[in-house]
Amino acid sequence: MEQEPRPTRFDFHGVSMTKYFTDNWENVQNFQARPEDIVIATYPKAGTTWMSYILDLLHFGQICPERQESIPIHQRVPFLEISMPEQQTTGKDLADKLPTTPRLIKSHLPVQFMPKSFWEQNSRIVYMARNAKDSAVSYFHFGRMNRIVPEPGDWNTYLQDFMDGKVTFGSWFDHVNGWWEKKQTHPKILYLFYEDLIEDSSREIDRLCSFLGLSCSVEEKQSVLTQIKFDNMKQNKMTNYSTVTVMDHKVSPFMRKGKVGDWRNHFTVAQDEQFNEVYKQRMKNSTLQFRTEV
Repeated sequence: MEQEPRPTRFDFHGVSMTKYFTDNWENVQNFQARPEDIVIATYPKAGTTWMSYILDLLHFGQICPERQESIPIHQRVPFLEISMPEQQTTGKDLADKLPTTPRLIKSHLPVQFMPKSFWEQNSRIVYMARNAKDSAVSYFHFGRMNRIVPEPGDWNTYLQDFMDGKVTFGSWFDHVNGWWEKKQTHPKILYLFYEDLIEDSSREIDRLCSFLGLSCSVEEKQSVLTQIKFDNMKQNKMTNYSTVTVMDHKVSPFMRKGKVGDWRNHFTVAQDEQFNEVYKQRMKNSTLQFRTEV
């Protein structure tokens, strides 16, 4: 089968997008949420799969362990807005057909693009944010290996695009700030940080359980903590995306490092200075605080 060429980005209501995330737009916007749905919302490469796996294990790890061994994570936790020609079903269709309660659904949509039924139904949303520098590095490597996003170019070009918001799903700054502002008025959003989860997974799982109304025994929690370790997920065919054909893991693995501070291996001194300037400007009115080291 001939490979589709890589998509081009275009401005979509003020956000840089590609056809794979806008082709099914009307159906996605009309998605019928349920009160018990749980959305994992993130900017790309902020630990989406990690959080999806944690929530799946917390809800279904004990009652349905065979699911963990037989169904890839992207089918257990569908990607709401994705629509690809080579896959017969869209993310929206997969979400509609989920047999589980709650339904776990992931999305990279900026807050203003979220289907309105999630707000009307008061569904719970876990937003995961990651510092901008590590996000940029991770997204760059992801672009190199994933054919459904545009070619990233060299690191220098890519970093400029990232700062300008000319990457798929738009500006990191707009994304994290938009969701942060929404959280101030919407009690059903839990806003978590990748760096906190790296630093103390146990503490963050307690926060998740409290938000989701789950009780988790010491043994259950220990089991989750073991399974969600980066190296275990990297080896696990059901979580490492090795079954997804549009990704070339020989170029760069889907699960690359999962660290905080890897940006230091990529940013030159000049790039770091420029990035810090842009960051200061774009975040000056925000109360959000990120860590670039743990």
